[in-house]
Amino acid sequence: MSSTLAEKVQAQLIQAIDNDALTLPTLPEVALRVREAAEDPDVGAADIAKVLANDAAISARLIKVVNSPLLRAAGVITDLQMAVSRLGINYTCNLATGLAMEQMFQATTDIIDQKMREVWNKSTEIAGISHVLCRHYTRLMPDQATLAGLVHQIGILPILTFAEEHEELLADPQTLDAVINAIHPVLGEKILRAWQFPEQIATVPGQLLNFSRNSAKTDYTDIVQVAMLQSYIGTDHPFAQMDWSDISSFHKLGLDPQVDMQDDEDLSASMEAAMSMLQ
Repeated sequence: MSSTLAEKVQAQLIQAIDNDALTLPTLPEVALRVREAAEDPDVGAADIAKVLANDAAISARLIKVVNSPLLRAAGVITDLQMAVSRLGINYTCNLATGLAMEQMFQATTDIIDQKMREVWNKSTEIAGISHVLCRHYTRLMPDQATLAGLVHQIGILPILTFAEEHEELLADPQTLDAVINAIHPVLGEKILRAWQFPEQIATVPGQLLNFSRNSAKTDYTDIVQVAMLQSYIGTDHPFAQMDWSDISSFHKLGLDPQVDMQDDEDLSASMEAAMSMLQ
């Protein structure tokens, strides 16, 4: 790997971030509109459904979510307004916002497009595990945990967009990975703050890889951190080779770091269901 290239690109990107010269991605239109609608205290399910109806893909995904075995609707729901009523307004908005992110993970070059798909697939996997962890082991909100999982790698986007315009990065995948690993957490937090995400979600990208952190009480970073580590069990990823016994997020969730949650049939089935509802 060309470490000098990695350092050079990193320096360029950090300078661009500091000078506000790096174009940060903008929140997708549907996410902005649904958030705006949800801020109205008099909003109802019909109003939210009306906003979402403009985006056929997200509407279809929400109907898939509401019919997921995880949420166990009494009968099959086929109507968007009924889906919003069943999920609740906050849950719908958080999920719609998270799912809208997928539209951003598209590129013009094959290499970057493939990389973006990998990032998005990993994000949905971690979001699914986060949903289940949140539900079973905390009193936090599963929709917020899911959203935190879906956006925890958002900082990779501008780096990949930058790489599309820089041949030397495209030609050197190892350097690209080194740059991504070094600065996507900082960028991710910057993007989520620019989008005015709630504090407890905005801090997730920047805190996620801090394995010695120990917040006063269980938070969304704990959930996504455990979900991310669990997602690497059985792989040769460096995180899977680490000793997790001192990582406080496991203890805060009341989980044994030595136990693979996939071995628990009920949990494993829930995780499968959560991941498939997001894909």
